Amino acid sequence: MPTVTVIGAGLAGSEAAWQLAVRGIDVELVEMRPARMTPAHHTGLFAELVCSNSFKSSDPATAPGMLKEELATLGSVILAVARAHAVPAGAALAVDRERFAAAVTRIVASHPLVRVINAELAEVPRTGPVIVATGPLTSDALSADLASIVGAGYLSFYDAAAPIVDATSLDMSVCFFQSRYGKGEGSDYLNCPFDAESYERFIDALTSARRVVRKDFEPDDLFSACQPIEEIARTGRDALRFGPLKPVGLTDPRTGTRPWAVLQLRPENRERTMYNLVGCQTNLAFDEQARVFRMVPGLESAEFLRYGVMHRNTYVDSPRVLDERLAVRMHGDVRLAGQITGTEGYLEAAATGLWAALVLAGELTHDAPPSSLPRETALGSLIAYATDPATRPYQPMHVNFGLLPPLEERIKDKRARKAAFAARGRQAIAVWAHRHEALVAPGLAALRTAASTASEGSAT
Repeated sequence: MPTVTVIGAGLAGSEAAWQLAVRGIDVELVEMRPARMTPAHHTGLFAELVCSNSFKSSDPATAPGMLKEELATLGSVILAVARAHAVPAGAALAVDRERFAAAVTRIVASHPLVRVINAELAEVPRTGPVIVATGPLTSDALSADLASIVGAGYLSFYDAAAPIVDATSLDMSVCFFQSRYGKGEGSDYLNCPFDAESYERFIDALTSARRVVRKDFEPDDLFSACQPIEEIARTGRDALRFGPLKPVGLTDPRTGTRPWAVLQLRPENRERTMYNLVGCQTNLAFDEQARVFRMVPGLESAEFLRYGVMHRNTYVDSPRVLDERLAVRMHGDVRLAGQITGTEGYLEAAATGLWAALVLAGELTHDAPPSSLPRETALGSLIAYATDPATRPYQPMHVNFGLLPPLEERIKDKRARKAAFAARGRQAIAVWAHRHEALVAPGLAALRTAASTASEGSAT
C-alpha cells in the first residue's frame, strides 16, 4: 500500500492524516512550521486556531450543529478533541486554543503510522497519493506549483466576495425577476429597486459604516482588481447608480417605470435557495453589513448565509478543478482539503479533510471509494456545492441551510423548518454510515482509544 503525503498540519491536514493512519495507511505529514512561520500563526502546533476559538453553534437545529452531529457519526478526531477541551460559550462549542492544539499535535504525531516532516515543500509530490491541505496562506512557491497542476486561471490569491442571503428571507412583494432589456432568462436576476430617497439613505449608511482593519499581510494591491462597494460610493453619490447599481434596461412592475437604482441578486446554486448580492464586494465589518444591506428595498429581513470578505485567501476554483472525491480532475492522485478548496470555517476544514481521507482510504483498502454523501447532509451539500460545475462564479462558503435541497413540505416557522432540515440530515448520515460501516468503524474505534490522550490537560 502506498504512503500518502499530507501537506499541512492544520485542521484539515491533521484530520486527514489521523483518519488514514487509523485505517492502517502510512502517512507522511509535512508541515513547514515552525521552521517557517506564516504571518498569522504563532506556534508550530498542529491545528493552531489563528482567529476565533469558537467552532460555532452546537444546536442541532443549526447548520453548524448539523455538521457536528455528522462529524461525530463519522468519527472526527478534531471534533472529539474540541469537545474534550471545551470552555464555557453558551450554545457554541469554544475551546482552550492552546490545549486544543497541543492535544491534536500529541494524538496525530504520536500515531506509529504518521511520520512528521517539518519542512517547506516547494512542489506537490507527483509520485503517489497526496492531500494538499495548506490553507489560505499557502506559501508562494507551493502556490505556483499548485497553479501548474490546477491551471493558473483556477487559483485565487485573495477573497473578494459579496454577501449571500437566504432566498426565503427576501420580500418578494418588492423584489422582481427581470434581466436587463429582457436578455437571457427572465429569472436570471432578482432585482431590488431603490427610489431616490432610499438610495440616498443607503449611500449615507454605506459610506459611514465601520470597516474591517486590514492585516499587514493584506496589502492594498490585493484589492485593486475588485474595488469594495463602499469605496466606489465614496467617489461620488451617483457612482453606484451609474455603476454596479445601474437601473438601465429594467422596469419595476409595481410602478411601470425605471427605478432610481437597482441592486441585483444572482442565484448562487441550481435550486435558487441562495442569492449573491451582485457587485457588493465589501470590507465592512459583519454587523455593519447586516445593518447597511438591510436598508436595500426587499432585504429588510434578509438572513445572511455568509458576509462579504476581502482578504488574503489562497483557494482553487473547486467546481472547475475538483471532483466529488476532492481529487484534481486531471491529476487524480492529488487531492485538496480544507480552506484551499474554498470551504470556510474550522469544522468545515476538518470535515473536508475527513472526507478526502475516507475516500482515499476506501480506494486503497476497499478497492473502491464510498458512495457520495447525501445532499441532505450538511457536509454532503457543502461538497456538492464546491464540486458542481454549475456553481459559478465560485466563492468560498461555509455550511448553511441555503446549500441544502428544499424540504418536500413548506414550513413557514423558521425554527421548525431548520429542525426539519436537521432531522432529515440526521437520518441521511445514519443510513450512509451504516451502509459504509466497514469504512467508518475504524475511526470510531480509534477515537475511544485516543480519548484519554485527547483529555490530557483539558480545560475545566
